[in-house]
Amino acid sequence: MRIATWNVNSLKVRLPRVEEWLAYAQPDILCMQETKLADGAFPALAFAALGYDAAHCGQGQWNGVAILSRVGLDDVVAGFTDGSEDETTEARLLWATCGGVRVGSVYVPNGRMVGSEFYEAKLAWLERLRQHLVTGCDPSGSLVVCGDFNVAPDDRDVWDPTKLHGGTHVSPAEREAVAAMREWGLVDVFRQRYSEDRLYSWWDYRAGDFHQGRGLRIDLILATRVLADRLSWALIDRFARKGKLPSDHAPLLADFE
Repeated sequence: MRIATWNVNSLKVRLPRVEEWLAYAQPDILCMQETKLADGAFPALAFAALGYDAAHCGQGQWNGVAILSRVGLDDVVAGFTDGSEDETTEARLLWATCGGVRVGSVYVPNGRMVGSEFYEAKLAWLERLRQHLVTGCDPSGSLVVCGDFNVAPDDRDVWDPTKLHGGTHVSPAEREAVAAMREWGLVDVFRQRYSEDRLYSWWDYRAGDFHQGRGLRIDLILATRVLADRLSWALIDRFARKGKLPSDHAPLLADFE
């Protein structure tokens, strides 16, 4: 089973590139973030023509998450399950069961600036995700949480730690929030395969950052141990970051036996 995640940064703009990528990468499951579409505008028929069932949680011009699957798509839940908020106001979390695997597509808030109300909201969101895992998921089951976490887990995942320490995406509290999910029972499968630094999934559009190698690894596939033990291959597809009108993120793929 090939599972992939990709922040497409506007599906309306990027749909032809996503269709092309699906044709050559052939994932069984694709989690997308930042679709920036309302549910009624989501191109489900285009994906159905390629053999994918689709679920989407969108709110229009901001956020938006989706799951595509050609191995079944059941028990779809948008957002958290405690019912304490209107999930359509955020559209950052979507769950579905695909081929016996519980899949979460997540788009973690950016946080903007350490110490700001947006930063505190980001930490609260990450803690809520952890609590959802604790109360609603089984670490011994088949589960993957995929998406744009807006957190670089350690200094290997940052082009120059001295340039970013003190900012969002690299603060100790953010990294501890992601580490807490690993402590619960999730494995960063890309890091299980590769230990090297300078392996990034996001590059700013400005100043030639992609070509200069100034990036961050903030897109993650976190899997329970039963799946991580069956990992056979993983890749950040830099090719998809090239060419005309690319997203600022590259897709991340993982194969499980």
